[in-house]
Amino acid sequence: MPGSHPFPLPPEDRRRSPYTGFTRAHWEAAADALLCAARPYFSPRHGLLTLPGPRPSCSGPRSDALEGFARTFLLAALRVAGGRGHDPHGHLARYAQGLAAGTAHPTDEREVTSAEPESWPRIGAVRQARVEAAALALALRLTRPWLWDTLGGDVRARIADWLLPALGPSPVDNNWWLFGLTVGGFLAEAGIETGRARAAVDRALARIEHWYRGAGWYSDGDNRAFDHYNAWALHFYPVLHAHLGADRALLAVHGPRLRAQLDDSTRLFGADGAPLPFGRSLTYRWAAAAGPWLGALTGHTPLTPGATRRLASGALRHFLDRGAVTEDGLLSLGWYGPYAPMLQGYSGPGSPYWAAKGFLGLLLPASAPVWTATEQPLPAETADTARPLGPTGLLLQSTASDGLVRVHNHGSNGVSAGPDPYYDRFAYSTRTGPTASAGAGPGLADNHFALLVDGRPTSRGPATPYATGPDRACSVHTPQHPDGTVLHGVRVHSATVVHGRAELRAHLVTGAAPGTPVRQTGWATTHGGPLAQLHPVYGYPGPPRPAPAGSSLIGPGATTTVLEGATTADPQGTLFAALASLTGDPDPAPVHTLATVRRTGRTLHLTWHDDGTTARLTLPGPPGEGDGP
Repeated sequence: MPGSHPFPLPPEDRRRSPYTGFTRAHWEAAADALLCAARPYFSPRHGLLTLPGPRPSCSGPRSDALEGFARTFLLAALRVAGGRGHDPHGHLARYAQGLAAGTAHPTDEREVTSAEPESWPRIGAVRQARVEAAALALALRLTRPWLWDTLGGDVRARIADWLLPALGPSPVDNNWWLFGLTVGGFLAEAGIETGRARAAVDRALARIEHWYRGAGWYSDGDNRAFDHYNAWALHFYPVLHAHLGADRALLAVHGPRLRAQLDDSTRLFGADGAPLPFGRSLTYRWAAAAGPWLGALTGHTPLTPGATRRLASGALRHFLDRGAVTEDGLLSLGWYGPYAPMLQGYSGPGSPYWAAKGFLGLLLPASAPVWTATEQPLPAETADTARPLGPTGLLLQSTASDGLVRVHNHGSNGVSAGPDPYYDRFAYSTRTGPTASAGAGPGLADNHFALLVDGRPTSRGPATPYATGPDRACSVHTPQHPDGTVLHGVRVHSATVVHGRAELRAHLVTGAAPGTPVRQTGWATTHGGPLAQLHPVYGYPGPPRPAPAGSSLIGPGATTTVLEGATTADPQGTLFAALASLTGDPDPAPVHTLATVRRTGRTLHLTWHDDGTTARLTLPGPPGEGDGP
């Protein structure tokens, strides 16, 4: 539930901002408060910023301290550049000192030592330093007249020498190529190694071109990873680089792609301001608003100015109201409060400050329509929507009555091997989170379909989409044994069909031994959250039963609903189907009253009761039959 902010904010303006009450002054106050709260954690000469946290990242404490410096520097840069150099809190002076201290004696060490207590790790020694180089370079580019141009020549030379290794090939073949682009953009503008710098830009643009899948969506490498990285990385860096460099040719290519992406991604924010908790690096929180701000900054957006501010301010307020910032004014490692299960190995105490990207709107002047227009509703608030999201295999389902957004996943997979609850569940929403454990007993995985092997659930293998439609998405996967081995010969064809708040979830299992137990779970909800329903249609002989689901990023004590069945000896496979619903509406009708489902073989015929419309779903049979949905 919304609570008080950890720092004072200006009075709300409900005339101009009827949805959030927030104005540009609130964004400026939030930026200043976050920056001032971090100041006590600077090293004596401000070269490192060692924030408190539960554990260091896999890159070590020195890298984490550089991360704290670089990401807060980007926030300071956006604040000062947005004020056209006005810096009433003296943010840039501290970072100027830190730039000199951090580059005085770069080190190969991962740990902070007494010999070089404030030196930054070299990019070639600690690869995470390449990520922070992008934050530093972008901050320097944004504040060049007020910081870079005032530094002594020796300091500028040391900073450039430290940055130059970032122009080489990326050690990670994904969005990391764009860190070199960002460093190259600054160095070229500053007249430093311009040939190498421009080559790094061109090389990065050429690499990500291989990952463009159309309709505004990139995969994050040679894979099927589609998530928030589209907005806060894969579009963010090229489009902002083109804008800052007034590169009309580049913007003519990437601007329309951004607009197309925003036509999908701006629909992934609920009426309460929450972005969809799907994918990795979710502790960046309102960084998800960077793409919408960038669209407004460059003129490539489907949103009106008032809707852009409503979306971004809604996201900022959503987290400020729910404990994302500690009593000391620091961003915690989590979603609302601290939440370790959602973190990655690279997550360190400074990682949440990539939320700085969400302050990009400050680059728009106070007179811009995005700041002066009256807030307008989000797409999720204006009409019920069901639509596939480009080539991703994701199906959007949102309902205007409660402003709740759901996404059904039939094609976006994680970037690492093994189960990942933030990618491999069948459904996600803006008001629920994936549960922390997928094991048997307490901590059941939500929105999961599993075979039970020795009483333990299989995990979902990589999902391959095979059909989409205006109201549906379908995929096939090979489940994985609890010990990690693949169940060769077993295939699960899955489909979701949606209408209003209702979902039909169907799975056809082929290749499994007769009598193999299966389990379908529903949404995991916490006390005071939306109401989840799950009802058996085919293949589940018993009624649904409640079960504990452990914790989620929404909070502890989540519960889900379970349906159980078993495979048969039918050579065509065993069909399992259920109706599900997640809604914030009060006193909703039982989900089984929303539709009639009739079966003929592998085909399900649906009639939706609210308007009498019908739908037909056919799941493929064993390999070679070619019967599709």
